[in-house]
Amino acid sequence: MKSLTLTGSRTLRSLAVAGTAALLLAGCGGSDSEGDKAKSTDKAAASDGTRTVKDATGKSVEVPANPKRIVTLTQEDLDAVLALGIKPAGITNGQGMNKPPAYLEEKVDGVPVVGNLLQPVMDKVIAAKPDLILAGDMQDEQVLKQLREITPATLVTMAPTDDWKLSLRGIGNAVNKLDAANKVIADYDGAAKKAGGELGKAKGSEVSIVRWNPDGPSWMENKQFASGIALDMGLKRPKAQDKDGNAHTPALSLEKIEEIDGDWLFLSTLTPDGEKALKDVQGKPAYKELDAVKNDHVTTVDGSVWSTRGGPLAAQEVLDDITAALTAK
Repeated sequence: MKSLTLTGSRTLRSLAVAGTAALLLAGCGGSDSEGDKAKSTDKAAASDGTRTVKDATGKSVEVPANPKRIVTLTQEDLDAVLALGIKPAGITNGQGMNKPPAYLEEKVDGVPVVGNLLQPVMDKVIAAKPDLILAGDMQDEQVLKQLREITPATLVTMAPTDDWKLSLRGIGNAVNKLDAANKVIADYDGAAKKAGGELGKAKGSEVSIVRWNPDGPSWMENKQFASGIALDMGLKRPKAQDKDGNAHTPALSLEKIEEIDGDWLFLSTLTPDGEKALKDVQGKPAYKELDAVKNDHVTTVDGSVWSTRGGPLAAQEVLDDITAALTAK
């Protein structure tokens, strides 16, 4: 049993970002016409040199061919590099937290924390001696300018409509591990399809994915991270929640609480106030009349996993949570 949430502010404030989030290799080394010998020489040089990629805003950025000291400024960037087998040189705290996300905490034991989510402390970033900074969906141009003074190899890795797979491919390309990123995605796709096919009577069920805020519940749209994983498993969304988009609704009043009902209900919170509001409503008749509640099909999940932009390790957590809930009852 765990708790759920989404950073709507991050999603909404990012609308100014243009272009694709894939970090596209612009090329380095010699001409193909120089033959195999030249290619071999170029490959050797690149191993100690630089490559040019494009970040999520379309900006061309020169990065180390094989970065050694990577600083991540979001949970999603951290998740991605860990999934690619890289231990970063510096990280930020989890969303709304004063420590790394619980599901990644053991993997980053001993790694210096350089600030909060998208709020780096520049002296701490400098102390980490980065040769590559992954800046997530950072939109503060002044902060980006300061980061680029520390190292020009600073990349915005996410655009507003990017899903975690696109972002992972971009990050994989930036750290020269695109093949590894593609394998991680292929392995996930296979696992999601397999898990969805083994749900027994719950196969194809409608799942409601909700974050409880201090002022009420919000359900997640279809392209939001956890929603996408449910769909990858062949599950469905309740009719009221079957809407495209990668954000969440405004908080609903108790009069509209039926919108959060489904065959199965996954609930999360991000703040103590949200937890209190959820606990308070669970004693009210309107909540108790939900079909998912009456059928004992409610699971509390971790908001710092379920309500983020997501990454491959978080995707596995959500996949495991859904599988456990739908096969246990």
